[in-house]
Amino acid sequence: MIAKTAEDLQTLREGGRRLARHVSTLIEMVQPGVDVRDIESLARDMVAQDGDELAFFGYPSGKRGERYPTAICLSINDAIVHGIQSQTDYVIQEGDVVSIDFGIKHKGLYTDHAKTVIAGSPLNAADERLVRGTYEALAVGIAAAREGGRTGDIGAAVEAIAQKYGFGFPRDLAGHGVGRALHEEPHVPNYGTKGTGALLEHHLVIAIEPMMTLGTGNLYVDKDNFTYRTKDGSRAAHAEHTVIITPEGAEILTKE
Repeated sequence: MIAKTAEDLQTLREGGRRLARHVSTLIEMVQPGVDVRDIESLARDMVAQDGDELAFFGYPSGKRGERYPTAICLSINDAIVHGIQSQTDYVIQEGDVVSIDFGIKHKGLYTDHAKTVIAGSPLNAADERLVRGTYEALAVGIAAAREGGRTGDIGAAVEAIAQKYGFGFPRDLAGHGVGRALHEEPHVPNYGTKGTGALLEHHLVIAIEPMMTLGTGNLYVDKDNFTYRTKDGSRAAHAEHTVIITPEGAEILTKE
């Protein structure tokens, strides 16, 4: 969406701050021994207490158009995104790479945000590098998002980080416009060429979301029809912010 009024801007900022607070609280719960259903339950409770709406629950995102069954996307280890682990009885294990992707609808407008952490102690240096590099990719992608630029500027910046670390990344998945709906134009790939792609207009609202893997980045949809997993079983990480394009650069909405 293009935020055209002061009211739109205020609502997006309010919603973004709320969502950032929720995700931070949920990420703090990611510890060995925690039942994932407790994370799901807390996510639902926090949004209900604020009087907002869950963005993902019921969204038609399955392989055959099935409606998403959980409030959060909880993706662990080889799950890249859209994991529905939180509707199982899984207990988080030491060294799990855990991504939480969450969205809310506040006063009619959507924001989207994701973080990845390692539960307890990392199993190896590669997992630490994966998480660190994914956040670095998000930071450079946001820095490249400037008014008058193109989505290819973002993609090129993110892809350069993948190349720097030797990460794979799924070309089938990307960031997107957000605001009036959960997914809008433009498409914001995590690869590309500077100066190409959709125009980054004044007050355009987009979600920038690098997804990196320790393997090739090739993926498949799990038999649950929702979860995207790495074909080679390698671990994956995901980081995302909703931003608004301004002359001074991208303003991050999903921060406390």
